[in-house]
Amino acid sequence: MAAEQLIKHEPNGRVAYFSMEIALERGMATYAGGLGVLAGDVMRSAADLGLPMIGVTLVSRSGYFKQVIQEGGRQLELPDIWRPDAYTHPLGAKVVVHLEGRPVWVGAWLYLVSSSRGTSVPVILLDTNLAENHAEDRGLTDSLYGGDASYRLKQEAVLGIGGVRMLRALAIRVRCYHMNEGHSALLGLESHRGGEQARRIFTTHTPVEAGHDQFPYPLVMQVLGDYCPLDELKDLAGAEKLNMTRLALSLADYINGVARRHADVSQRMFPEYKIRAVTNGVHPMTWTSEPMRELYNRHWPGWHHSPELLMRVEYIPSADIWNAHLSAKGALIRLVRELGGPLLDMHVPILGYARRMTAYKRANLLFSDLNRLKSIAGVQPFQIVLAGKAHPQDKEGKRIIEQLHQHAQALSGAVNVAFIPDYDMEIALAMVSGSDVWLNTPMPPQEASGTSGMKAAFNGVPNLSILDGWWLEGCIEGITGWAIGADAQATDEVHAASLYDKLEKLVLPLWHGDRDGWINLMKGAIGRNANYFNSQRMMRHYAAEAYLL
Repeated sequence: MAAEQLIKHEPNGRVAYFSMEIALERGMATYAGGLGVLAGDVMRSAADLGLPMIGVTLVSRSGYFKQVIQEGGRQLELPDIWRPDAYTHPLGAKVVVHLEGRPVWVGAWLYLVSSSRGTSVPVILLDTNLAENHAEDRGLTDSLYGGDASYRLKQEAVLGIGGVRMLRALAIRVRCYHMNEGHSALLGLESHRGGEQARRIFTTHTPVEAGHDQFPYPLVMQVLGDYCPLDELKDLAGAEKLNMTRLALSLADYINGVARRHADVSQRMFPEYKIRAVTNGVHPMTWTSEPMRELYNRHWPGWHHSPELLMRVEYIPSADIWNAHLSAKGALIRLVRELGGPLLDMHVPILGYARRMTAYKRANLLFSDLNRLKSIAGVQPFQIVLAGKAHPQDKEGKRIIEQLHQHAQALSGAVNVAFIPDYDMEIALAMVSGSDVWLNTPMPPQEASGTSGMKAAFNGVPNLSILDGWWLEGCIEGITGWAIGADAQATDEVHAASLYDKLEKLVLPLWHGDRDGWINLMKGAIGRNANYFNSQRMMRHYAAEAYLL
């Protein structure tokens, strides 16, 4: 059977979901971090719910990068190469995008995201590694977020322009386009040029102007040529530079942020557009550990399709919740040991922290006062497990990883600290399910949403986090976890003091001294947070408000 025949015909058209990265499965290095994991959860929930979607992304043969931690905590980046033919089906269609005056041929691979209900959604992975192409162009879809500005702009042209042309070549009718971040904004120009009437949805994830992709117009003209008149581009995307976020905003029929706070921040940044809020969620089956899954399955078959059933978590015996958690914690402890980390103690709480290593995430906040940490741990012991990658060009992010290793050394003998290298989906699941407390310390209001804490909630792991992103909606103090610092404008010193106070006076005393009270907190995280902050609810929200109009 030809791969094209695996794409089911949808008479009313599909929602075409464009994302530079989509996390599909272990072994496919098609994602860098949270944006791609969210995109993968979108596809998985679309399959669960039978939504007529199709994903479009780049094949990223060399991945983002494989992280190796050298002596002193120095990050080394190696290619994370994978073989598309081992996971996907080749498609016969090819399209052309003209870049720097050359025709660049774009082929595609097909991956099917399947659900336990027997339904599936296709994902198209665009590929320029074709014999027809100039040697320089064959690598355009190889490295995720790699290269210079010219390389990135070409990638975004392949995604936005080439992606729309590929869907046409495959005779896939599109009812609306969904741009996950601004990387695919050129699809708006391409779909308009083709006279399509499809709606365009834009989800922004970046609450700071500096985080939006911007390209100088001389480079744009060099790469895209006369694809779009310069005056028109400036009207749509900004007078000084081609701002991909502004281009997406100008061309979208529906715009949303990924949490209520983020939508408010984005609305202030872009007051000329109406920006709604669709708070992110995570895929239940993907982000729940096997022991917890089995527990939920015993009580509510189908919980993963209707996570609101988790509101009934009070009916699960506390001992069953605790034993399921201990199984997941044991798995995390074994993983840390297998990867060369310290031997952690099952009878000591684990603080988990894992995310992209960059300055605004403030991974160092926990280590602001090492003497205070030692003092707290001397009375109420705890352990720390860390993970995360810094972008190869983010020198500050790399420096933070080195500092974390220095802190771990300085705390040796007082607090066990493990850094797990090469953070990926498998490690993420082990950490969000095996930790006892999930920590998040961004500088407000720069956390658009954050989803790792939602994953922790599915595993009964409470959050200890800054009031930003989704946690502003999810935090019920002492019920689902704890807030760090009520004042979003506070300094690092104030936030660190709040973190230490909560840890010393509330978190650790509860864990060490009141097991029943702790398990009630775990149930609060499940019943109040996991039941709502899931991708089934998120996709039903998109369907009702954006897709099906």
